[in-house]
Parts: sequence; C-alpha cells; structure tokens
Amino acid sequence: MPDPILAPFPATRLRRLRRTPALRALTTETNLTAGNLIWPIFVTEIAGGEGEIPSMPGVQRLTLDGAKRAAETAMRLNIPALCIFPHSDPDQKTEGCERAWDPENIGNRAIRAIKEVAPDLAVMTDIALDPYNANGHDGLVRDGVILNDETVEALVRMALVQAEAGADILGPSDMMDGRIGALRGALESHGRKDVAILSYAAKYASGFYGPFRDAVGASGRLVGDKKTYQMNPANREEALRCVARDLAEGADMVMVKPGMPYLDICREVKDRFAAPTYAYQVSGEYAMLEGAIRNGWLGRGVVLESLIAFRRAGCDGILTYYAPEIAEMLA
Repeated sequence: MPDPILAPFPATRLRRLRRTPALRALTTETNLTAGNLIWPIFVTEIAGGEGEIPSMPGVQRLTLDGAKRAAETAMRLNIPALCIFPHSDPDQKTEGCERAWDPENIGNRAIRAIKEVAPDLAVMTDIALDPYNANGHDGLVRDGVILNDETVEALVRMALVQAEAGADILGPSDMMDGRIGALRGALESHGRKDVAILSYAAKYASGFYGPFRDAVGASGRLVGDKKTYQMNPANREEALRCVARDLAEGADMVMVKPGMPYLDICREVKDRFAAPTYAYQVSGEYAMLEGAIRNGWLGRGVVLESLIAFRRAGCDGILTYYAPEIAEMLA
C-alpha cells in the first residue's frame, strides 16, 4: 500500500470529512451487511431442553419447530446462512460416537426441517464428534490419546450423511490432520461435489468456548483438554501453515476461531491467501458483551462495533449469535 500524501496542517484537516453524518457515510471504508452474517443455532432433541441458555442470555436452544421459525426469520432478514449445532441426548453418547453419522440424529433432522421451509437458505453444519462423544472430545479416544486417522474416517461418515440430508456447507471444527483432503475426496466420489467446506483452519485451544459447551450439553464431560489438537494461542505462523494446508486439500473457505482475540490472525490470513475468510464470534465473546450490556456497563452499540472490527480485519463473514439483532438494525 502506498504511503498517503498529506499536505501540512492547516491545508489538511482530517476532521473535515468527519463533520457530518453525510460526509462520514461518503468516506466509510468498511461496510457490514446482513449478507456478511452466519447465524449459529442450537437444536435440541431432549424433551424440555429448549429455552434460554443461562451462560448465553438471549440465546435459545430450539426445537425442530423453533429451527424452522429461525430459518424463516433469517430469510426475512436476508441472513444467508444458519449453522446448526446439536444438543443431543446424553444417554446416547458413546465412546464410538456412532450417532454422529445416524441420519436421524438431531442435526440431520434439523437440516431437513430447515430445508422444508427455506430451501434457498444455506445450511452449515458442524463436523466434529464432541456432541456425540461420551468423553467430550472432538475425536475418538484410546487410552487417553485422541486418534487422528481413525477420527478422520468417522468424520467422513458424518459428513456424507449431512450432505445427504441437504447441508450446503460443512464446517470441520475438529482440527485433525488430513481431514479436509479426506472430506473433499469423499464428497467428490459420492456425487456431492457441490457441497462447500468452510474449514475451521485455525482453531485455538481457547478459554472462550465455555458457554458453548453449556449450550450443547458438553460441560463436565470433557476428560482432559483439547490442547493436543487445537492450536496454541501463542502461535501465529502455525495458523498460516494450517490455513495453507486446508486450502491445498480442498477447503473452499477458511475460518479463524475465536474471533476478537485473534483479529491479527484474520488479517494475516486474508492478506496472505486472499481466500474467503471467516471468523467466529464465539460464545465467550458473546457472553462478555451481553453480560456487560445487560449490567449497563456498555451500550448496545458495541455489538455493531465488534462486527465492523471483524470486517476491517479482512473477514468476509462472521458467525455470530447477534446475527438477527444486527440484521434488524441494518434493515
């Protein structure tokens, strides 16, 4: 980028272009629209499991009918995509994670339900075993070790069933090595070549995921931690290597997760690869903002400000629980 040419003060007065709303609008560098938003929703199969999530005030677990209503809301507000996360029956979680590729699990039923009422809405799914894993991990576990290659085989089975149910975008969030190439190869060979992959390419082992685990019923189940497969928060170059690998293996889009604490990584990914780049404003980020807003410590305008920061950092889109609120505001 060339250095700006500025006449000395007072010929240059940068405040001139901030003087009125019209001038500020004409010189806005970063724009946010509903088309930049993906709305994550939680869908429950547990009787009485619907309702507000205490650690995420304002966010609900939904029934299948609630998921349909969310899809209709998204269409009305021009939000292009929903991302489904399952709240599954704890009594059916196993160490083999067999329900992950059951066509009748709650995630696959939600895909079909949403497509019934909003066939043009893009449906994104989560590809990881933790919603169905008795020990809370994203992969299969043997003797305390998360198995990479065996997990990838399971993820392929999971992905093919989701594609069959009608998913438009698969979101591998597991951080196993080699899973993007395996998923892309399986989709091609099974006639699902048009299904997109939005890879969680740089997913950090973060403390900001706690409320999400409450939402999907995984809190208290996790044995150990996820540091052997999710990334060290101190590492930047490794994130770029992960993104490069996933793009080379066939990812259509890439994601950085969490969002606001890692905006430097978002910017580098976009600048380095010029690929469609996304970030997830995760549950802990949401809980911090919403908690401060509800306590009167911050005004609600910080929500819009936070999402503009994602766009300024190079993100083409943001997964955010604020999607319907922001889309209403923008409308």
